[in-house]
Amino acid sequence: MVIVTRVLVTGSEGFIGSHLTEELVRQGHEVRAMVLYNSFGSLGWLDDCADEVQGQFEVFLSDIRDPDAARRAVKGREAVLHLAALIGIPYSYQSPHSYVDTNVTGTLNILEAAREFDVAHVIQTSTSEVYGSAQYVPIDESHPLNAQSPYAATKIAADQMALSYYRSFGTPVTVVRPFNTYGPRQSTRAVIPTIITQLAAGSEWINLGSTHATRDFSYVSDTVSGFLGAMAHPSSVGRVINIGSGFEVSVGDTAALIAGIMGRSLVIETDRDRIRPKSSEVERLHADVTRAQNDLGWLPKRAGLDGFEDGLRRTVQWFLDPANLARYKSGPYSV
Repeated sequence: MVIVTRVLVTGSEGFIGSHLTEELVRQGHEVRAMVLYNSFGSLGWLDDCADEVQGQFEVFLSDIRDPDAARRAVKGREAVLHLAALIGIPYSYQSPHSYVDTNVTGTLNILEAAREFDVAHVIQTSTSEVYGSAQYVPIDESHPLNAQSPYAATKIAADQMALSYYRSFGTPVTVVRPFNTYGPRQSTRAVIPTIITQLAAGSEWINLGSTHATRDFSYVSDTVSGFLGAMAHPSSVGRVINIGSGFEVSVGDTAALIAGIMGRSLVIETDRDRIRPKSSEVERLHADVTRAQNDLGWLPKRAGLDGFEDGLRRTVQWFLDPANLARYKSGPYSV
């Protein structure tokens, strides 16, 4: 039985946040969706959420960088799932100050508000990028932190700020650390949508960055269930918990799998604009999810090669819907 909770989701309009908001509503939770203010009145991907979810959550248009907005968003909530962040690694090379403002100061604003209003549980969203290239595999939560981009540095800072509030003030914080989430609604700044949209545009020659680097890809519904598991288990407070598939695959092999699913031939061209600086490229990621299994009773439903291929098929199917594909640009690379 799910205990109904008054929940705030920050970053609810984004890729993972929109899926998480939908599932929270489906489970009967009272959801406040914090959406970055814009003059278009757009709710991001929540504008396209499932019919049974439309109108079943409260929208709070604001900005995570504003401490008063954070206070008003958090007030009256029992749990906060904090996903709002700037996430594009290449853009963090260009605008590191904005990453500090959003990822670090924004997290501080949420923590201060949670402390003031005695929120029962705060879920801080981390990223596998904080580990940098694997020093050993599989990567467990004790792996050293090694920021190889300004983005990763701000996420380490945000995670440590959250954990410091737990240690200093008893703020009930769990740090959920997803590896490489993929699935419907993801931006083409991520590699899997980049491959799909280029192939869908009819190109046999697709542009990619590093193809030898390996990643641990998690289908979005598995990532969402990890968040829900953490929220449901008070024993996770004060802990960092990896959410991943436990399966490692190269970007090049991922492209070949997608091409096979789409029935297309494939030639990869290296696009220098997509190559990270040498010392900034994370070469290898492979998650150890033992703690998630032990603490949350969580395991990925789409693990291993078979699970990955199933997730890719679902993702390709979604992107190939003309209404969905029309929202994406497969042309020049943008950070």
